[in-house]
Amino acid sequence: MPTPSMEDYLERIYKLIDEKGYARVSDIAEGLEVHPSSVTKMIQKLDKDEYLIYEKYRGLVLTSKGKKMGKRLVDRHQLLEEFLTMIGVQQENIYADVEGIEHHLSWDSITRIETLVEYFRRDGQRLEELRNIHNELVSDS
Repeated sequence: MPTPSMEDYLERIYKLIDEKGYARVSDIAEGLEVHPSSVTKMIQKLDKDEYLIYEKYRGLVLTSKGKKMGKRLVDRHQLLEEFLTMIGVQQENIYADVEGIEHHLSWDSITRIETLVEYFRRDGQRLEELRNIHNELVSDS
């Protein structure tokens, strides 16, 4: 399994390739707010671990393993954002909260959250009841 740092890189690379068709070291560095030299080191590690193929001065390509993991990580991020939005977390907190928790949850927990999100999607009344309970608890304290 990739480390949390490797996951961040794979997620960013996958998103860049999905959006632009390519991922440059400078784009990765900017997106992750790290130095290009750090990106190069991590790309070399991801190459060694067969998540991507990197050729100096030619760029990088995700392997099928890298694509699968990248998609899984992007989906996990989107699911957690949707979940936090759904339960009423303030919009300005969502990104930082997702970044803070996404690497600390097991895939079992992610699957359970996905089930819960689907439960609420299927019946908006359930979500409304949850929000009402929250509002009652907040007003009681």
